Amino acid sequence: MRERGGEQILLVDDNPTNLQVLFKTLEGSGYRLLAARDGESALYTAKRARPALILLDVMMPGMDGFEVCERLKSDPETADIVIIFLSALTDSQSKVHGLAIGGVDYIAKPFQADEVLARVRTHIKLQRLERELARRNSELEDENRRILNAVDEGIFGLDIAGRVSSMNARASALTGWRQSDAVGEEVWGLNLFPGDDAMNESLKLLCKAGVSLRKNHVKVRHREGTVIHAALSGSARAEGGAVLVLRDIGEWLANQKALEEARGEMDKQRQHLAHIERLSTGGEMAAGIAHEVNQPLTAVSNYARVAQRLIANFPEEQRAKLDDVMTKIGVQAERASAVIQRMRSYVKKPSGAKSVISLNNLLEDVLSLAEVDSKMSGARVVLKGAADLPTIHCDEVQIQQVALNLVRNAMESTAAANSNRPVEVITYFNSKIAGFKVRDFGLGLSPEIEEQLFSPFVTSKEGGMGIGLSVSQSIVQAHGGDIRHEHNPGGGAVFCCEFPVYHESE
Repeated sequence: MRERGGEQILLVDDNPTNLQVLFKTLEGSGYRLLAARDGESALYTAKRARPALILLDVMMPGMDGFEVCERLKSDPETADIVIIFLSALTDSQSKVHGLAIGGVDYIAKPFQADEVLARVRTHIKLQRLERELARRNSELEDENRRILNAVDEGIFGLDIAGRVSSMNARASALTGWRQSDAVGEEVWGLNLFPGDDAMNESLKLLCKAGVSLRKNHVKVRHREGTVIHAALSGSARAEGGAVLVLRDIGEWLANQKALEEARGEMDKQRQHLAHIERLSTGGEMAAGIAHEVNQPLTAVSNYARVAQRLIANFPEEQRAKLDDVMTKIGVQAERASAVIQRMRSYVKKPSGAKSVISLNNLLEDVLSLAEVDSKMSGARVVLKGAADLPTIHCDEVQIQQVALNLVRNAMESTAAANSNRPVEVITYFNSKIAGFKVRDFGLGLSPEIEEQLFSPFVTSKEGGMGIGLSVSQSIVQAHGGDIRHEHNPGGGAVFCCEFPVYHESE
């Protein structure tokens, strides 16, 4: 098989006959052949032509083959030339010496042509593979370097002693340390985490013991004194040492802050919208309130006139009756005050503060607020409270608004359907949630309304604003809960509100 590499081979021998035999042996094998008859000529030719391989005679006058090899290997320009010794010296000591000073093979004279050709081919092929491997390794190193410099994370390579062995361009940009200055320095000596002794100890454990390191947020000191916010991770390398990765999270933190501010603004807007809805509901209830308040106030007036007549004729025996009348005046006045106070509490803009409350107690207050509507519409409301109901953590006024909105909707649907069955408000719980459902036996919801039930400005009530359920949903979800609609098998609708159970450890 003909070699096609075209490599140059230098033949060195002081015997012309041996040179001629070597030429005939390698001629036609695809190599370019050069010749030298002494050590000085061999060094000159090797320096100038840079052959891939030298067949070098050992026993030559003046400079022998061993000295030629030593001088070639000591010169960086010729050190990688493959050298095969040719010699009549067949003792082990000579062979060992030749291999020790840089030769790759040793062929004894007299040699066989086939053996010489086979060994030359083998070593030329090995040299090709080595060069190809070196080229490929260089390409891979370049590619790895390009990849490391392209990533957005700063990457440090650390040896087992914690010294920086490598770093990419991003690491230099984040810390202000040039690679030429940082390589060879202990990473804790770069003062990236000033005053943070725990971090420096963690870095030592990472490098020396392979203990992984991960921090979601650390402050990294730039060489010029500025501080950057970064996420940090470190992992051990199989060959020893570690890799330290820094990722700049300054922009992410700024976005998080902006998001929190937006959430705060949205919460303010939600409270404002909820306040508008409560005022709207309060306006609708104003007529009923006036009617309800008027009754006890009329009674107060009548009892007062009776008292005046009794006082005008103030015999001793009528004092008991006078006491009874005055007591009734007080009861009715307190009743009027209670109605007004409940409405003031409902319409009042909430502070946003949350407290631990019982759903049963909250719903009892809501049903008291709905008493006016109940009398006007004729729809009754009953509370079925679960025993041992766990507490929830909420804004009481906001949850009252949700419950009152659902109860009033249920009463209107019940009245419109002329149903004599009461609206049921039922509390329930499991290990994780506490909730209540408002069930009516009214008209129910049309499919069109049901599809977009919690969307703003969608309503089935004539003159309604269509924001009650939308606001209710936002309030419940802001409390970490859920609100949903179900069909009542007996006709009508069921709305369920659920909230996380409050635990004292929270």
